[in-house]
Parts: sequence; structure tokens; C-alpha cells
Amino acid sequence: MLGLRSRTRGDGQVPDEHAAEVTAAGIARLAGVGRAAVSNWRRRHEDFPKPVGGTETSPSFALADIEQWLRDQGKLVEVPLRERVWQQLAAHPAGSVTALVHAGCALLLVRDRPTGWAEIAALSDERLSDVLPTALEELLTARFGFARAVRTPLPADLAPSVPLMRGAAELAAALGARQAFEFLLGRHLDANPRQYTLTPPGLAELMAAMAAEAAGPTPTVLDPACGTGGLLRAVQRPTALHAQDADPELAALTALRLALHGDADIRSAAGDTLRADAFPTLTADAVLCHPPFNERSWGHDELAYDPRWEYGFPARTESELAWVQHALARLRDGGTAVLLMPPAVASRRSGRRIRADLLRRGALRAVIALPAGAAPPYGIPLHLWVLHRPGPGHRPAPELLLVDTTGLVQDGGRDKLPWPTVQGAVLDAWNGRAEPGVSRSVPVIELLDDDVDLAPARHLAAPAAGGTAAELEAVRARLDETLRRTLSLAPTPAAPGRPAARTLTTVGELARAGALQLRAGGAGASPAGGPVLTEQDVLYGTAPSGTLPDGPAEDPVLVEQGDVVVPVIGGGSIARVVDAATAGAALGRNLQLLRPDPAALDPWFLAGFLRGTANNRQASSFASTATRLDVRRLQLPRLPLADQRRYGERFRALGEFEDALRLAGRLGDQLVQGLYDGLADGTVRPE
Repeated sequence: MLGLRSRTRGDGQVPDEHAAEVTAAGIARLAGVGRAAVSNWRRRHEDFPKPVGGTETSPSFALADIEQWLRDQGKLVEVPLRERVWQQLAAHPAGSVTALVHAGCALLLVRDRPTGWAEIAALSDERLSDVLPTALEELLTARFGFARAVRTPLPADLAPSVPLMRGAAELAAALGARQAFEFLLGRHLDANPRQYTLTPPGLAELMAAMAAEAAGPTPTVLDPACGTGGLLRAVQRPTALHAQDADPELAALTALRLALHGDADIRSAAGDTLRADAFPTLTADAVLCHPPFNERSWGHDELAYDPRWEYGFPARTESELAWVQHALARLRDGGTAVLLMPPAVASRRSGRRIRADLLRRGALRAVIALPAGAAPPYGIPLHLWVLHRPGPGHRPAPELLLVDTTGLVQDGGRDKLPWPTVQGAVLDAWNGRAEPGVSRSVPVIELLDDDVDLAPARHLAAPAAGGTAAELEAVRARLDETLRRTLSLAPTPAAPGRPAARTLTTVGELARAGALQLRAGGAGASPAGGPVLTEQDVLYGTAPSGTLPDGPAEDPVLVEQGDVVVPVIGGGSIARVVDAATAGAALGRNLQLLRPDPAALDPWFLAGFLRGTANNRQASSFASTATRLDVRRLQLPRLPLADQRRYGERFRALGEFEDALRLAGRLGDQLVQGLYDGLADGTVRPE
């Protein structure tokens, strides 16, 4: 972002040095158009505002000038409040994180001391920035103590943030202070996905529930690697929450997020937890932690004699076992820790002595394998370790609970994880309701061999893929029926023809002519927790299966029957016509919706021609390592509606045949693997 300095605009005027700026992408979002339209406006309209910053290839414009120009052109009736506040935050001259902290401070003042905020808000901008630090110093000290991660900003720091803070307070009046902050934080995280390692809400709820099930009420909870505070936010009815993170900005954001979420006593600190523990005397009821993985510079050389290594000094390659022992050291006797771990920690030879001592002394109570996609890195099935701090007179548990939930998810992908199913299976296992192939309590003596391998899959027999012999017979019957239907749907031999000389048009031209509407999928929450159509659903022809985080977000794009949905990332020629069963779902990320005017375009005709290989090739470009499709460049012929419908009927028939083939393939795979497993484990006889 640009620093605080005066600049001269292209018209010779000097803009307000604190004015918010917006890029071409932000202008497109404000007007509900693509970036290409913004480029066209700049070329065609001499009165389009001149850039005030940025670079030649990525200029930025004064937000107020852009809003006024869009209104004058009739392209903007009213900027949504949420969008206006977000643009102010994203364009803040000190950076979006600083802006988010300032907005969070204002929202906390609105929430905890609404009368005080109302009095301050009545002042002029200049006077407000002078008075606000005093009010914030008192409030922040009361909520976070004297040694805190959220520093009181100075008047000079607040000057560029005054419009943002007023807008945030206005947003709080509409949504509530907590929801307003969650919206702004969510937008910031979505805009910077590679900067943060997040714990998904479903996993955070599971970890908090495990701690509560194991230790009972957890009034005092610690997260020593808090990130954005997602784990502590999932704790139910806490009295005190302690958070630490090496990044001072994350520690500040976590403190504000937790303070806006409830009335617990919040203590948040910045610093390297293993080298500089901010809570050395804490005895927490529970510790929840998603630590950094595979760190080599965690402090091995300087921490050799640290008293926390009660179960053994971790090797340089075993940073995760250092976090495990830090968590145990900060628990009260009988307290519980739940940590997210990479699967290699359960079996690496360098950590076997510490694993063995954790087992012998009863500190490790459960190892739970999660499905791939549960948390970053999304490609591997991570583990949860549940630990217990033994107290005086504690008798070590003779068994270790091992749970493997990887088989509960047939089609992987982070958008498809059935968190209620996973959480239910884990809590059932913890409460003694074992399920063959999913959970088992293994005698500790069986695990104390040369490897001390605690990977659940090594000790649990996987159930047959197809189930019992009767279930396999039902799969076979359904496969027979599907194959017969597939044969009846097989296309008739193609009639020979010559390449026709057609007049072509593009999707972009049709959109400008009003023959169809273009909408992009995004992060808007589905209504009332409804389904979300994901790119995987479109690629594999399945029902809407995605879910999005709770909390306020942008208004969702809901699909309607007859819409055509196209994935824009990854290449390939895929287009799906929305049917009655899919209608009403929210449009997910990386999807483009085309809504044809039925009086001008047949949806199946549109989808069929969009799937042409040559068509997709000429409309695709490479962005980083992925192929991106520019839907506006896709071509189709200009034909009368009657001719479109003839093509559409043929394309519809091809779609039904494709669906039948896909279902037959899935059933065939299930039957084959089920028979392999059944024959191997004896549940199916070879006769």
C-alpha cells in the first residue's frame, strides 16, 4: 500500500493524503462488472478519474472520485455499506492490517461503551483523532491489561482511519459489532490467502469439543500459536482466554476478535512461544493448538535444558513434540490439550522415545486421523493428539484410543468434508462407542515396540469398501440397471457433415446485448445454511455439497433453473445446466454463472457450444501454474431460437448419457473394490 505522502493527480489537483484508494478490481466490484469493462471506460470516457497512485500496470484511483463518476454515469445507484467500509480498509495508507486493528478498536468501543462512542463520534474528524486515544487507552487496559498485544494508537496514526472507524461503527449498527469485525476480517483473509494458515471452523469446533469432553468445563484456555484466534473463538463459555503468536499483528487481531466475541478475560501476547513464553506460570484447564509444522529453527540449540522437556529433549526435526510438551507444561493436573499434528509425528523414528514416555506415563490419550482436506496442508490426512497432564497419584491408562475417520469421506476436498459426521464419529469413540474399522482402544503394551508407531491406520482393520455381501449384491443390481439405462441413452451414430460457415458471437457480446447475465461466484454465505455449488460439484456432476463459514458476508449469488455454470480455473471444457434439484444453491468460488434470456438463448445450446475443446483453448490463458478461462471470450454461433433448440435437445441427451456413464463408473469402482476387500478379509466366499 502507498505510504502517507502528498501526491498530484493527473488533473493537477492535490488529493487528500488520507483519502482511500481503489484499484481496477475494486472498481469492477463496486459496479458489478468485469475488469475489462473498467479498462474500456478508461479508454472511452475522457472524464474518467485519473490515477492517484499505484503503478502504470496497476494504477489506483481516489475512491470518492470513482464513486461520484459511477453515480454520474448511472452505473452505481448506491455503494453498499459493507463494500464502502471494506474499500476504505483495503486502501488504508498504513496497510489493511493496521486498518483492521483500528476498526476493531472502534467496534470494541461501540460494543462495550456505546454512550462514550456516541459522544466522541459527534466531534469533527480532527478532534475525534485527538480524543479517541484517551478513550481507547482506558478501554484496552480494562479488557487486555497493561501488557497487551493491542497498542493504543496515537492521534497521528488515527487521522487516516477516522472515516473507516465511522463506517465500521455504522456497519455495527446494521450487523452488530462482532459480525462487522468478522466480515472485515474474513474479507482480509480471503484477499490474502497465502499469508495465513487458518484452522477451519469445523475443525476448531471439534478440537474445542474434544477438550470439553475430556476435561469437563474449560474456563481457562490457552492457544500458544493462536494465528487469527479461530480455536479460542470455538470455546464455549470460557472465563479466561490466553493467546500468543509470533506475529504481533495476529496477536492484536486475535485479542480484538475474542473481546468482540464475548466477555471472557482476554490476555494476548506477541512473541516466540517456545523461546519467550508469555505465560510461564499459567495452569490452564485446556490447551488448543495448531502449531507450525516441520520447523527446524524452533530453538533446539538454546533450549536444551528447558524444564518443559519432561518427556525427553525433542530432536531438531521434532518441533511438533516440543509444542506437545509445552502444552502439557501449561496445563493444570488433569487438564487436557488437543493439538493438530502432521501424520509423520506418529511414526518418525527420531521421536519414538518421547512417544514411548508419553504412553508409559499416561499423558497421551488418543490419536485421531482426520480426512485429507481438514486443514492446511490440505493434501494430507492430519492427526489430532489428545493429551492429559498426569497429577499426583495418577494411574496411567492401559490403552490408547486410535480413531481413523479418513474412510468416512468418499469424495475428498475441503469443501465437501461432512464435519458433523466426522465430529460425531470422534466423540462417539471418545465416549466408548467404538465402531469397527473406525476406532479401537489399543493396549499400550502392544505399541511399545521398537517403532512406537501410533498411526491409527496401522492398527485398525479397514472395513470392506462395499460393505456386507448383501450390500454388494445391492450395488451389483443398481449397476445392472444403470448399465441398461446407459445403453439406451447412447448417442445414435453421428450424421456426416461439412464444417459450416457460421457467424459467431462471444459471451461478452451477448452480455452487452442483454441476451444473458454474467455473475461470478464468491464468498457470500449461503442463505440459512443452505447448500453451495462448488467447482468439484460441477466437474463431477454431483449435488451441491459445499458449505461456507458462519457470519456476515457478501450477498450470495443463487443459481436458478436454466442457468449455465462454468468453472474458470484448471482448464477443460465443462459447463453445467442447473436443474430444479440444484436451483437455490449459492454459487461457489471459481465459478462463473451465465443466465440466458429464454427468449433469446436456449441454455442447453449455450452449454453445449461452451464445451467445445477448440472454444475453450482460444478462451484460456495461463495464470501462475493454473489455466484460467475468460468466459467472455467463449464463442457460439448466431442461430434462430428454433435452431438453437434443435441443438439443445441433442446436447441435453449427451448430458444424460454422460451422467449415466459417470454413475456406472462410480458403482463399478465400488463393486470391484468391495469384492477385493471382501475376498481378502473373508466376508465374501470365492464360490
